[in-house]
Amino acid sequence: MVERALYHEICRRDGVKARELEKLVPADKHQINRYLYCAPFLKELCYRDENYCWHGLIRQSRPHRGLGNFCGYYAAVSDFLTLTEQQWMEAMVAGCRSNGRNLNDTRGLLHSFRDCREVMVNLFGDLQGVYAPDWEIGFELRIKRARYIRIYTDVLVITENKVFALEFKMKEEIQQQEVLQAAKYVEYLEVLFGPDYDVIPALVLTRARDLYTYVPLPGTDGALPVCAGDMLFNLFDEYIGFLRH
Repeated sequence: MVERALYHEICRRDGVKARELEKLVPADKHQINRYLYCAPFLKELCYRDENYCWHGLIRQSRPHRGLGNFCGYYAAVSDFLTLTEQQWMEAMVAGCRSNGRNLNDTRGLLHSFRDCREVMVNLFGDLQGVYAPDWEIGFELRIKRARYIRIYTDVLVITENKVFALEFKMKEEIQQQEVLQAAKYVEYLEVLFGPDYDVIPALVLTRARDLYTYVPLPGTDGALPVCAGDMLFNLFDEYIGFLRH
């Protein structure tokens, strides 16, 4: 797909001109120019500077520069773990306000933020000695550019070659619409992070206990992992395989 290839070549560099892209992507000059100015990801998440070089708003390299501009909170895991709950919440609220996230707390939004944080802190406690300090974590990813690009994810954990996209619900029962919600943005995230990463979506039910299963996705051959907060460790183990080493 030309758009995906162009987006990758732009976002993995510190600037590239259109004529250079002709050598990197299997498309002619006219096709490339049409995509640069019309294709959703390129139009809304890339820009051209005064030297006619194209850049991505979010880099496809670690750390993912620019990603924090679209998150309520974004940092290396090691930095995240140094913050108290209050320090993290202050940073989270400031980040959400900055990126336009509605902070209406009538339905317990701030409590749900704390719930997510607690699960993630416990996860990295379980992963002590396994996770790398430069893994990245982002809370409340909200990309809403014009009318085409919509990506909403509660928590992202980015390892060396995987992106865990976690949808959190303060519930104990699996509901089909929430399974679909957790899977909804996978294709967009695959474009956003590029071919060097596998995107793994999951639904996390923080009121459940000892739950770890897969739920079929209607109309596909796929299934989505659903787990309790206290079983999130198992999801990471399944896809990273540290218990087998």
